[in-house]
Amino acid sequence: MKKHYRIIMFSLFFAGFYSYQGYGQKSGGWTDLFDGKTLNGWKRLAGTAQYKAEGGAIVGTTVMNSGNTFLVTEKEYGDFILELDAKIESTLSNSGVQTRSHYDPSGNGGKGRVFGRQLEIDPSERNWSGGIYDEGRRDWLYPLSLNPMAGTAFKVGEYNHLRIECIGNEMKTWINGIPSAYVVDTVDQKGFIGLQVHGISKEEQAGKNVYFKNIRIKTSGLKPSAFPAGIYVVNTVPNYLSPYEKGMGWSLLFDGKTTNGWTGANKAAFPEKGWKVDKGTLTVLSSEGKESANGGDIVTRAEYGAFDLSFEFKLTPGANSGVKYFVTLAEKTAGSAIGLEYQVLDDERHPDAKLGRDGNRTLASLYDLIKAEKQARFIRPIGQWNRGRVVVYPDNRVEHYLNGIKVLEYQRGSKEYRDLVAMSKYKDWKGFGEAPKGHILLQDHGNEVSFRSIKIKQL
Repeated sequence: MKKHYRIIMFSLFFAGFYSYQGYGQKSGGWTDLFDGKTLNGWKRLAGTAQYKAEGGAIVGTTVMNSGNTFLVTEKEYGDFILELDAKIESTLSNSGVQTRSHYDPSGNGGKGRVFGRQLEIDPSERNWSGGIYDEGRRDWLYPLSLNPMAGTAFKVGEYNHLRIECIGNEMKTWINGIPSAYVVDTVDQKGFIGLQVHGISKEEQAGKNVYFKNIRIKTSGLKPSAFPAGIYVVNTVPNYLSPYEKGMGWSLLFDGKTTNGWTGANKAAFPEKGWKVDKGTLTVLSSEGKESANGGDIVTRAEYGAFDLSFEFKLTPGANSGVKYFVTLAEKTAGSAIGLEYQVLDDERHPDAKLGRDGNRTLASLYDLIKAEKQARFIRPIGQWNRGRVVVYPDNRVEHYLNGIKVLEYQRGSKEYRDLVAMSKYKDWKGFGEAPKGHILLQDHGNEVSFRSIKIKQL
């Protein structure tokens, strides 16, 4: 019996040994970035939070009135697959893992600024752990409102397994094996890897720990892991579809070079004036705010029912435009064609933002019907590109997004929807917005507005 017991224990030891070797230094193409005992190969940047090696983990501790603090690798990395385990002990805390990142010692008033893409660790109620945040630069690239099913993967108070793939222009993240975020981005081809302790300013946040262990990286023989079907991709490359997007059924409505697929609203051809294609953008030109007085609206030649529509837009100061959907062209109007409208507007300067009811004519709103609930931090300044998105499901549920954040939702044909229409400027149009399919429209409201990366997926 004792001999049999020793054989079992011996076998278990070697099973554990070989399991550990999967994380071992330079084993199977993987290299450990943390030796389990020291912070060799790492350095602290920016804030004053503390880091130490303890109990086989890197432990970061929050410090009052510190800005964001990072423990970063002394070496830079280009393409890689990174795996590690992370634990955060409080929902009051926040952390993240930097990838291909950089340091500006003169940033933040001389305190230093780390910038680059980060896998977010966010244990707050919104559950955005696994999302991709552009630290110190562009803010959120992939808030997890774009993939809410992954939001519950991260567990507070226990170790979570994180996986990050940065291969070519693609960055993908996983939390405990759950696919979380997918970004295509040409910014940063290499940089350091960093562990974050978020800055704090409240006493109840002080002294909280975040733990990292089993940190390993692979930089050769890389094979991208497949993402399941149906995950939305944030693609910052203008007028480009990744192989994954093409495989999921996305198609470009604007190729960046021509007006193929578009025509003037109620016209046989594309307008001869009022619109231009230049440097990958489709721009409606100014006519001093005179609605449809120059080139007029343009519409897709094709019609769409259930769909996922994504587009980027850039406003000039005081500009007004819109992206309309379920446009049938059956209504004969003197100005812009009739349809459900994702409002495109400079809220600060254009008077239309103060008209309507309860702000329902502001940016990203369902024009004259439902106000978009948005925070100022998620709106890019005038002159920069913003990303809009409209999702129409087969059951007539509709969602509007602005820069990855869902700002409103409703259901076409519901009592609530029809009650809103009855109080709006559309009350005299029978069955407004309830057609089974329609054109996508870009509005000429008399102001210069540019569009690009207009893509659609039929659902």
